[in-house]
Amino acid sequence: MLERKEVEEAAFEAGIKLGALFHQFIGAPVAERNAEILEKAIRSCVLLQPYVVDAEVRINRDKLKDVSAFGYTSLMPDMLFARVRVRVGKAEVSAVLEWDEELGYPLMRLER
Repeated sequence: MLERKEVEEAAFEAGIKLGALFHQFIGAPVAERNAEILEKAIRSCVLLQPYVVDAEVRINRDKLKDVSAFGYTSLMPDMLFARVRVRVGKAEVSAVLEWDEELGYPLMRLER
């Protein structure tokens, strides 16, 4: 049986991972030609963190069509989707970071 403490700690850790990912990488230079590399780099960094068992990162390529005259733009919150799976003891949670169009804001949530 799962202990409530482990579930709460796993949920907390998932939120910490997504918050760190968001604040660490928003503003990174990105273009269509390096989006996949940046996705892999972000995923790799998240996977290094304690309790993380899996991570997924996607950058919306449609949002990369509007780049500067120099051929790139900055990674913005509405371009980023991330999912992290965290395990603490026997408790495992999955959490998502994604842009909410209606609110115009990036939200994190636990998945069921």
